[in-house]
Amino acid sequence: MSKKMTMQQIADHVGLSKFAVSKALSGKSGVSPDTREKIIQAATQLGYFSQKRNKLAASRPTVPTRRPSTDRDTIVVLLPNVREQNRQSTFWGRIIDGITEGLEINSLGMMIVTEHITDNFAKLINADAVLGLIGVGLISNQLLLEIRKLGIPFVLVDHEDSLIPSDVLFMNNYECVRKATNYLLGNGHNQLQFVGNVRHSRSFFDRWLGFRSLLEEQGFELLQENKLLEFEGINRSEMTEQLEPILRELKGAGRLPTAFVCANDSIAICMMTALMKLGVEVPGEVSICGFDNIEDASLFSPKLSTVHVNKEALGQRAVETLIWRISHPDAPKEKILLAGDFVPRESTASR
Repeated sequence: MSKKMTMQQIADHVGLSKFAVSKALSGKSGVSPDTREKIIQAATQLGYFSQKRNKLAASRPTVPTRRPSTDRDTIVVLLPNVREQNRQSTFWGRIIDGITEGLEINSLGMMIVTEHITDNFAKLINADAVLGLIGVGLISNQLLLEIRKLGIPFVLVDHEDSLIPSDVLFMNNYECVRKATNYLLGNGHNQLQFVGNVRHSRSFFDRWLGFRSLLEEQGFELLQENKLLEFEGINRSEMTEQLEPILRELKGAGRLPTAFVCANDSIAICMMTALMKLGVEVPGEVSICGFDNIEDASLFSPKLSTVHVNKEALGQRAVETLIWRISHPDAPKEKILLAGDFVPRESTASR
């Protein structure tokens, strides 16, 4: 039998104090991000997390891929940003609907937790009564560490952490954006730009990579305005305010592209709003496409061309993946990518 790995051994391995290791592995403040990353990597390599998970898994009953209707257990659904990620959201709300339906099919209960009240996550929930956890959207590294320390099986939707391996579910962002970009190229557009803060999420970054790679493969020069990859804004009003001066500068310099590929529909709608304020016709002068196919995409004028995301399917598949993971705790982690289709509408036109 292999010897148990301790925090002191990890401390000796990285040349730091046991106190620093304890803080890093518990997700507490007091260590720098670089030090935390160094400690987590060492703990993972030395098998510290695996032994904790195996010990906890041994005490938990395994479950089949479909729960009997009389057996109700609790799944925690973690929503980091309750202001944006709620049932009223046209994107996140549909994912929650899919999770709810998947849990009902498997006779499982749901407890929604927001990151605003997770300073004492371990005290908030009874880990022994929780079957698993589904994280929706961006979740902090510290909170994921706490969840992992509790030994709760978890699955992440639209987010992953390179330091804390887990099952994750995404749309196939890379290939979906390539479809949208290829559609524009096929309709005569030869000057394209991507719009979206590539640091916002892994999904945005993958969409940017898909856009860029297709242009390179097709032999088109990448003339990207970096400001369109860096702007901030937590709502449409703020994003429109940020985008308008960038677009005004491009228009004044005669550098407006023939089409913009946007990281999501809300950004695309903000782009159309800002362009219309500047007197630029969509799609007469510039075509716009988005991503997600939220309800507003077909209600805006002109109706937005976009990539359809089956949001309910993402939620349902997250439940299926979590139940499978509970039954197979030692199986390799999975990254599941769902396909999407490009939906052409009024905001794009041939050149």
